[in-house]
Amino acid sequence: MDAANLLAYCRAGFEKECAQELTAHAEAAGLAGFVKARPESAFAVFHPQQGDAAGFARRLDATSLVFPRQVVRCGDALADLPVGDRAAPIAAAAAALGSRFRDLFVETPDTNDGKALAALLRPLEPHLRRALSAASVAVDDPAARERLHVFFVGGTACHVGTSRVDAGSAWPMGIPRLRMPHGAPSRSTLKLAEALLVFLGDDAAGTRMRAGMTAVDLGASPGGWTWQLVRRGLMVAAVDNGPMDEALLDTGQVKHRREDGFRYRPPEPVDWMVCDMVESPSRVCALAARWVAEGWCRETVFNLKLPMKKRWEEVQRARGIVEEAMAGRPYRLRMKHLYHDREEVTAWLAAGRR
Repeated sequence: MDAANLLAYCRAGFEKECAQELTAHAEAAGLAGFVKARPESAFAVFHPQQGDAAGFARRLDATSLVFPRQVVRCGDALADLPVGDRAAPIAAAAAALGSRFRDLFVETPDTNDGKALAALLRPLEPHLRRALSAASVAVDDPAARERLHVFFVGGTACHVGTSRVDAGSAWPMGIPRLRMPHGAPSRSTLKLAEALLVFLGDDAAGTRMRAGMTAVDLGASPGGWTWQLVRRGLMVAAVDNGPMDEALLDTGQVKHRREDGFRYRPPEPVDWMVCDMVESPSRVCALAARWVAEGWCRETVFNLKLPMKKRWEEVQRARGIVEEAMAGRPYRLRMKHLYHDREEVTAWLAAGRR
């Protein structure tokens, strides 16, 4: 099977931005092609036309992309699957892609229709696993470098493809399933929890954000992001003119500073600054970049509220603001439209090289 296409999952309503980003990366690699993306479908497919499509697919790191949650290398969709035996043709398509995979993800678009479809397809997975085994395809090999994806777009149609373990999402549909923690004062806490998981990973987050470190939370009220810092043992200056959750203040780890987050300056450098203020993305991005450039913090996670139009252009503008602020100094920047984001993206910026 010719697996030259790139299937990208995204939030419904962000298909255009997903297409723009895939196209921009393809053009930068000298690859011509076009994207098919139906509005509100929650996915887009890039079809290469000229250039090294296979090389581009191998080199593309989906974790560095902003709007796609996952990128899968696949061929054309399998259509008109027999309802009585959908597993056999899917297994045959998978066998054409390889014989050993780290995981099997049976997925659907992140839409209401996709959720209903997922419920109907749930009984299919054990049959599919048996069919894959019969086709000598292993889907639980911890040493394998790729994952196998079966992405259903209808009851009898799906894409079969692969993603790189080292350059793709480790979660089905690219979505980490996080539960609202007991005691957190707002659901915004899930944005920072997901950001740390996506940008740092559990192990690195435990090392780089640990007890005894210091942090500033700009725009902290009522304390959803502060809660994440406190539970990791950090001492936090919560900066906001609004009220803070009393239970957080009672921990002894939080000092509430009733000040404007754009004017506040730490009396001494801190390890982390986090920011989830409702303001223009360019202003927030410039503020976060200045904190790192001036040495007020070593790392920062900040949220950018995007406009309804030209969201991809706004992301590009934010990258330019960071590049200008860092003025040739080494830094690392990642931006992601997280599952717990809505009309926004979350960014992580750190001084120095990886």
